[in-house]
Amino acid sequence: MVDLLKANTKKAAEILKNSKYTVAFTGAGISVESGIPPFRGKDGLWSKYDPAILEINYFYENPGKSWEVIKDIFYNFLGKAEPNNAHYVLSEMEKKGLLNAVITQNIDNLHQEAGSKTVFEFHGNSKVMLCTKCAKKYKAEQVDLNKLPPKCDACGGLLKPDFIFFGEGIPQDAYLNSFAEAEKAEVFLLTGTAGLVQPAASVPVKAKQNGAVIIEINPERTAFTEEITDVFLQGKAGEVMTLLRQILFQK
Repeated sequence: MVDLLKANTKKAAEILKNSKYTVAFTGAGISVESGIPPFRGKDGLWSKYDPAILEINYFYENPGKSWEVIKDIFYNFLGKAEPNNAHYVLSEMEKKGLLNAVITQNIDNLHQEAGSKTVFEFHGNSKVMLCTKCAKKYKAEQVDLNKLPPKCDACGGLLKPDFIFFGEGIPQDAYLNSFAEAEKAEVFLLTGTAGLVQPAASVPVKAKQNGAVIIEINPERTAFTEEITDVFLQGKAGEVMTLLRQILFQK
């Protein structure tokens, strides 16, 4: 297994070195090593919390109750997470011209904190809050969460984390930019995503349809592995990306 991973990683490194346009596409699995559990699965957040608190109609009807859980999950717990090796390697690849953009399904801002500059957030960002009345935006750390639900200091409107709730559409800019990147990519590097959430899961499929080579990093085989992946690197995101970095940047 180790020899196979090393051989496949060398193959992936050569493909990345020769690519003129590479896009990374990341999901919950890349942030697990930062202490952020996935939402789905037996140890996911939805095994501990009722996902109804993130339904947009419930949020507007019960903002106080919804915000109590939102604060607990996204600001008391997940807000302390820091980038891991996988985030830093992608940032380094961008700096050295081997990566053109990151499309992420995650809302944790860890790619930006690791130094990535071109990041398209398909589902929004928990580190930003949005007034539902006047659309003023705030950095999350600027908002006092001791009084719930938080209100806009400009108009008194209800504040909402600037990520997608159940029942909301994908932000148009993020949607259009993500699919545009998929169409341009010569190589598409999938990391920590199993292809279970639509419409995000259609983005790598679009890349494949446009001729991109698909490199996938995941601990287990996924729907992508069976359908579109060209090179499968089996393992945790941080460990595989560290190995990839050693091969890419060896002197």
